[in-house]
Parts: sequence; structure tokens; C-alpha cells
Amino acid sequence: MEITNVMEYEKIAKEKLPKMVYDYYASGAEDQWTLQENRNAFSRILFRPRILIDVSKIDVSTTVLGFNISMPIMVAPTAMQKMAHPDGELATARATSAAGTIMTLSSWATCSVEEVASTGPGIRFFQLYVYKDRNVVRQLVKRAEEAGFKAIALTVDTPRLGRRESDIKNRFALPRGLTLKNFEGLDLGKIDKTNDSGLASYVAGQVDQSLSWKDIKWLQSITSLPILVKGVITAEDARIAVEYGAAGIIVSNHGARQLDYVPATIMALEEVVKAVEGRLPVFLDGGVRRGTDVFKALALGASGVFVGRPSLFSLAADGEAGVRKMLQMLRDEFELTMALSGCRSLREISRNHIKTDWDIPHCLPAKL
Repeated sequence: MEITNVMEYEKIAKEKLPKMVYDYYASGAEDQWTLQENRNAFSRILFRPRILIDVSKIDVSTTVLGFNISMPIMVAPTAMQKMAHPDGELATARATSAAGTIMTLSSWATCSVEEVASTGPGIRFFQLYVYKDRNVVRQLVKRAEEAGFKAIALTVDTPRLGRRESDIKNRFALPRGLTLKNFEGLDLGKIDKTNDSGLASYVAGQVDQSLSWKDIKWLQSITSLPILVKGVITAEDARIAVEYGAAGIIVSNHGARQLDYVPATIMALEEVVKAVEGRLPVFLDGGVRRGTDVFKALALGASGVFVGRPSLFSLAADGEAGVRKMLQMLRDEFELTMALSGCRSLREISRNHIKTDWDIPHCLPAKL
């Protein structure tokens, strides 16, 4: 079957992967309302394309934290990629580097920071969960720095793991032979079978529920790397992130895997962008499946987007080549959307290029 869009990878991945693995990657929390809404909300944003503009040359390149990248489409942290393909995070690292963009490596990767660095040059960020044992965190951050990672994406929406009912039903555990490679030498690399979700039990035992804003300062004291705060969806928290010296914000609801019935990230984005008043870059994570989605996010003020599940499903379908093609398709669609909207560079994409259903006042009911 010829793949013509990113969503087609999911069907292939579902056929190829064991049920426990596919369900872990694909599912959201509880009723999965936010999981659906992360996609559906994009359909409530329509274009206002401008015409008769010379779009013979289009530049989709940008900078993120001072690093030049080929497009505003980056790879989000997703855990345990060797469950999708034997090459796991190494394939994703090579594909992302070839595409000239940024990969974010999960703390819970099945390849270590050193192994990912060994694949060759590339701009890579490291996603961090803060463990109760802060020495573990110190060691991990130091290793990421030494391996050439350029930023820390601190996940702040996971003091406890969301209730993912598929994982409970499947008694999720890491398949035999796989470990969380970054923790292997610390006796924290295994996720065993339990009477519940093995990951939920692991998080309850290891992740620091007392994490608070003051820990951003602590993190800044142990690393010189810029810190992106991942998991902000309100103006109030965005303003606090600015106060605490965050280098950027990733508007994220954890792929709808934490608290259900929070807004889609594309709906929360503009509130966060307005709150930071241009003092730091804001990125969007969640629900991006089309180049049109990327354009909509940028029109609402995002500096770029991160894609998660598309990376996993394309990896499962066709390894490194799948991830390369997925990124290329999103780039091509985005460039086409720019051309058809009359935009030649990212600077020209504006709020005036879209209208949302929340812009339109609801009509008053007719008098009886």
C-alpha cells in the first residue's frame, strides 16, 4: 500500500504490533475524550488564504533556542521505541538528523543517551522525569550534557500516571529483553508485570510527586542547558514559567494520557502565547497529523510543533525509512499549505490567516 499521509501509518502499526504495545502507544486516559479532541479541535480552525502572492520560493526553515533547523516540525519524546522496531530510538535519531530537525529523547527510552549520540551528529533534546532520588536525576542530566544534548524538556504534568485503562486491562509491562536503558545501571531499568499497569506502579514508586516550581531553580543549578517546561496548558502557569526562567514552554497534555477532559492543546495554545507576551518561545505538542495542523499552530503563535505518535507508528511500519517519510510528508504538506495561504516564510504566517469557531459570536436565538 502506498502511504500518502501520516495517519495511514497507524493502521499498519496496529496490524504489526502486539496488542499490548499498540494499545500502550495509541490509548489515552479514561474516557479518551481529550485524545479525540486533540485531533478534532484542529477541524474547528479554518483558513483565510491570501491570493495573488508570488509563492515561487518558500522558506520553511527556522531557529529553536538558537539552533537552525530545516522546518518547525520536531520529534516529541515517546517512551520505549524498541517495542515498535528493533532499532528503536536509534532509527528515530538517524531519521530526525537526516531531516535536519530536532529529536527529543524520552527518559524512558530503550536506547541510552550515549547510544543515541553514537548515531552521529544531530540536534537532540532530553526529556526528563524527576525521580525521588535526586542523585539519579543529577547523573542523568550530566550524561545527557556529556552526550551532546542541547536542552532539557522537563515534563511537569506527571506527578502520578494518568489512568490508562488499556494498560490496566493488558497488564502492561516491558517486553522480555527490553529495559529503560538510561536507568539500567541504577537498577531502575525494568517495568515488571503487576496486577495493574506495570508503568503506573513504576511511576508511583520512582517519580517525585513533590516536584514544584522551586525545582526548576534546582535543575538550573545542576545544568547549564536551557530548560523547556513541557505540560503547560494555562496562562497562569505560563506566566510562572517565565518568572522561573524557563527557556521555552511546550503546550502539552501528554498526548491526552494524563488528565482527561482538559482542552486540546491547539485550543490551549493561544492563551499560553498571549500570557508569555513574546518573552519566550511556545511550542505545541499533541494531535498534529497534517501540514495544515502545523500551519494552524504557527498562526496561533507557536514557534514550532512536536509530533509523537506519528513517529512511533511510522517507526513500527517501516523503521528509519518510515520516520523519514513521515517527516517529509508533514514538511511537504506544510509547505503546500503556506503556498496556498500566500505565505513565503514563517514570519508571514499570522492570526489573520485563520479563523476559529471560538472567534465567531454565537447567534442569539430568534424571538418566538
